[in-house]
Amino acid sequence: MGMNNIRSHITVLLTLALLLPALRVAAAGEARISELSYLDRQYMSQQRELIGDLAALELGRRFNGNADNDLEILQLLLDRHLVRSDQTRELQAMGIIMGDLLAADLGMDWVVYEDSQGRSRALRYRQSDEYLFPVTMISRRREVGNQTPVPVIYQKARGIIAPLLPAQPFQ
Repeated sequence: MGMNNIRSHITVLLTLALLLPALRVAAAGEARISELSYLDRQYMSQQRELIGDLAALELGRRFNGNADNDLEILQLLLDRHLVRSDQTRELQAMGIIMGDLLAADLGMDWVVYEDSQGRSRALRYRQSDEYLFPVTMISRRREVGNQTPVPVIYQKARGIIAPLLPAQPFQ
C-alpha cells in the first residue's frame, strides 16, 4: 500500500471520527432521554473537581463560569501538555467544563441520552431533539491528533444550537 493510499485511509478515518457525534443526532428519534441520575451528577462533579484541581495546581487559575476565562484555561492545559491526547478521563473532564459553558450560554440542560450506540451524557436544547455531546468533543479530536483549539470547538458547537434560539428584542 503506497503512502497516498495510507494518507487517504487516514483522512477518511479522521473525517468519520469527527462526524460520528453529528450522526448520532440524526437518530435522536430512536433515543431514550432521561434526567441525570445521582451517580451521573456525582461523576460529573468529580470530573469538574479533577480538572479544576489540575488548573489550580499547574496554572494557578480557576474555572469561574466565564467563557473567555474557562476556554483559555482549557486551551492552556492542552498547550502546556498538562493534559495529553492519551488522557481520556482528563479530556472528557474538560468536555464537561465546556458543556457547562454551552449549557449556560444556550439555555441547555444535561440529560442522559441512550441509543443503540450506548449511554452518554448530553446537552439538550429545551424539549427538542437537538443535542450536543460536549463530553467527547475535545477527547475525540485530540485522540486522533486533531489540534483544533478549544474556543473553535466551542464556537462550532454553539453554532449548531444558536440558530434555534429565540430572537432577542432590542435592548
